[in-house]
This record gives sequence, structure tokens and C-alpha cells, in this order.
Amino acid sequence: EPQPPPLPKKHLQRAESLPEQGSSQYCRRDPRPWAGSILYSIPLSCPQHKEGAPSSTPPSDRPSWSPKKPLFKSQSLGEPVAPSSLQKTPSPSPAELTFGTADGELGQLLQSPAGVCRMVLDCQAASLARLSARIQDMLMGPEERQQLLQAELAGKSWAALRVLERGPCCESGDAWYYRVGFAFEQTQLVFAAKVPKTCCASLGVQSSLGTHCSIQRLIARFTDLLPQELVLPGSPGEQNQSPSREELAHLDTHPTMQVFISPDVPYQTLADFMKGSHGLHMTSPGHYERLACLLLLQVCMGLEHLQVQNTGQGDLCPKNLLLVQCSCPPGNQQGQEASLGLSLPRLLISSFFKVKDKQRPYSTSQEQDWTTGLAALPSSVADELPEIPSLSIYSTGLKRLAMLLLHKDPCKRVSIERARSMLQVLLWGPRQELFARSKKTLSLLQSWVEMKRALLLLKFAENSSGAVGSPGLEEWLCCQYFQEVTEHTLYQTTQVIY
Repeated sequence: EPQPPPLPKKHLQRAESLPEQGSSQYCRRDPRPWAGSILYSIPLSCPQHKEGAPSSTPPSDRPSWSPKKPLFKSQSLGEPVAPSSLQKTPSPSPAELTFGTADGELGQLLQSPAGVCRMVLDCQAASLARLSARIQDMLMGPEERQQLLQAELAGKSWAALRVLERGPCCESGDAWYYRVGFAFEQTQLVFAAKVPKTCCASLGVQSSLGTHCSIQRLIARFTDLLPQELVLPGSPGEQNQSPSREELAHLDTHPTMQVFISPDVPYQTLADFMKGSHGLHMTSPGHYERLACLLLLQVCMGLEHLQVQNTGQGDLCPKNLLLVQCSCPPGNQQGQEASLGLSLPRLLISSFFKVKDKQRPYSTSQEQDWTTGLAALPSSVADELPEIPSLSIYSTGLKRLAMLLLHKDPCKRVSIERARSMLQVLLWGPRQELFARSKKTLSLLQSWVEMKRALLLLKFAENSSGAVGSPGLEEWLCCQYFQEVTEHTLYQTTQVIY
């Protein structure tokens, strides 16, 4: 009998089928639904003629297509990725992870719950560091812009500046400050022209210091005759008052004066603030004492920066500490605090000298105090410390800090680093009630830090979607705290303060 006609060839309709190699050689379909796609690097299994026998197709005749690399960025939803393809991609660091990171890269980090928890904590720390840097740029301006201004002001003198006010906007113990205008990129910028009261070669040291939020910046310097329209008063309220005899002698012997230009325009000194806001301590003790903590914190942070630079502050007193209005006050400071005159300004240290170039004429114990950033104080100051009434949650801690800073025994006085940590604890915790029900341990403090970091980032996220305003100086100081604090530092600091 004649043989029946052969059956028609069966053609696979899947787009990802392998190309034909012969009249009857096709790769059989793998039962795994994701194994046949050419988007992934798992090859399809080919048929064997007999169980355990090798394929009759020699290696040179097998399909020449090469497995494709996984397409992470354009990969369709629902398409799984083969595990072997992920092993070739290095895991991203916490600083590199964002919400837009591809799932293929995230999958390498999701192998264990403990690893996920650690990675989330590291991502929060990295995010806090980025946020802190952005707020600093908002407060002080980008570093690149400062460099452009320095280059533009190089070689300039009074002729390139426009005097905005005849009298000084601020007078410190060692200099007058005048508001001047400067045209830059079709914008009128306002700077402070610093005119020293006495000839001071140490001002050159200041221009070489690194950028810090609590250190006065100098972006230009020149020597020129003082413009006739400027007045050198004895006080800002009496613009026709003549300078003192010592100041006149300085002007007579130095007809040309050294002038420094700063982008930070002070409006008063810390001494002026203390004099003008004394009554607010009784009417708004909570706001006032919190503001005192924030101002002292800025002093400590500036002194720590000077220690790193091997630079000393000549005369650490309220009349030589400048206050500058923040350029981007947050919305939460425009309410009650602003109406009371308690909005937080930047505090600047403004005069310096190199430690190796000059020694202070004090005794050994007082010199030791200064090298740690403390002003020289007589041993009787601690005994004369006035009683600090308990008016707010900050009162007890401030009294404790004052006693430790002014201790008669220099060896028992706290360092600037410890004083800064105490102020941070007073401002943002942990408060003593944390240890009311739980014993203070490193594990408890570590958990507290991790929780507060997460809540702080959530607070920033929620505020950014509302009408609260941009983060300001206080938010930057808070970021600095939770970016650097450790459970070990907290354990030691809470032992001292509580």
C-alpha cells in the first residue's frame, strides 16, 4: 500500500523561537514560561535523540545567536530576570540608590531582611548628608559662585563699589561694617565692607580659612582711601560722633585703610542682641533659651573648625561675634518667633590668628582653656555665676553647662566638643524621660538615633509638600547632629548632662 503523505511541518509562532537549522531540528519548548525569551541569558534546552545520548548537531552547527544581557532600564513589567544574569552587576552603594533605581539592581539587595534593614538605614544617612549639603548651599550660596565673585572682585577698590549707607550697619569690637553694592551678572549684590579699627595683620589668616557656616568669609581685600561719604561714628545711633582718640591716631598715621569684602552682612553683634532682648527671657523663656542654645551651638561648631585649621580666635566675647540674617528664613520662623525678635540668625566668628604665630599673654591654665576654644576666665567666675531660674526645659541643662564651662579646676572643664554635644542633646534629645522606663544602653540609644533619623526625613518630606517654607539654619543644624551622632557619644553626653 502506498505510504500516507507526510504531515505538514509544525511552525512555532512564538517570536522568541530559535532559527531553523535543518528540516527537522527544532528546540523543544521549555516548560518554564520565562526560559524561552531571548531577553534573558538562560539558553533553551535542545532535544536529544536518545535518553542520555548527546545531540547529533555538532557544536559548530548549533545556533550562532548569543544570549542577550538583561535590559534593566527598558524591561517590561512582569518579566522576571534570570538569577545568573544579576551576578555580573555590582551592587549599588547606599549613596547611589534612589527611587528610580532599577528593580534588577534592587533585587541584589533583597536577599535577607537584615541586609534590607541595614541598607535602608545607610540610605537614610546618605540622604541626610545630601539634604544637609543642599541646605548649606541655600544658606551660604554655592561654593562655585563664591569663587566667581572672588575672581570678579580681584583688583577692585572703592571705585567698583556703591556705598549704600553712610553709617555702619554694624560695629564690632575691632571693625566697622558698611553695606555696599556691587554689580555682578546684571544683579546688584549687597556685601559688607569691613574696615578694621586698628591695623591687624592677622586678618590675612581669615581669608585662608575653609568655608564654614560659623566663620566669616572674606572674598576680597584692598587698600584705599576711605570714601568721604562714609562716617566713622562712635556708635550706630550717633552718626556725627567723632572716633575715639586711639582710632583718630590710627587714621592719621594710616591715610589709606585696609578693607575686606564679605558676602555676609551683619546687622548687630551678640552683645547688641543680649542688650536688646533681655526682657524677652521672662516673657518668652522657652523661645529665648532655645535661641540661646542655638547661638551657643554655632559658637562651638565654629571653634571646632578653627581647631582643625590650627587657628585661634583672638577675643571671644559677645561684641566680636556677629549676627547675620539668614537669606532663606523658613516658614516656621515667620510666625511668633519673628514677631518677638527671636528668629535665628547665623552667628559668625570674625577675627583670628595662627596658633604658632602668636601666644596669648595669659597664665598656663588660662592658655590651656583658650587652646580648647574657651575664653580665659578667672577662677572666681564659677563662684560668681548667678542663679539661673528654671523657666523652660532648657534651663537645667544650660545651668549645668555653664557650671562645667566655668569650673575653677581647668582639668574639670568640659571641652568644646563635649559642650557642643550637650547643646545638641538639649535641643533635639534624647531627653531624660527616655530612660524613665528603659535602662540606658547602647542598643536603646542606637535605636533612638535610627528612629529619629527616619522621622526627620519624613518631616522634611511632609513639609516640602505644604506651605511650611524652605528649610533654614535650625534645620541644617539638626541635620548636622543626626548625620554625625553615634550611640557612644550619646551615652557619654547624657551621663554628663543628666
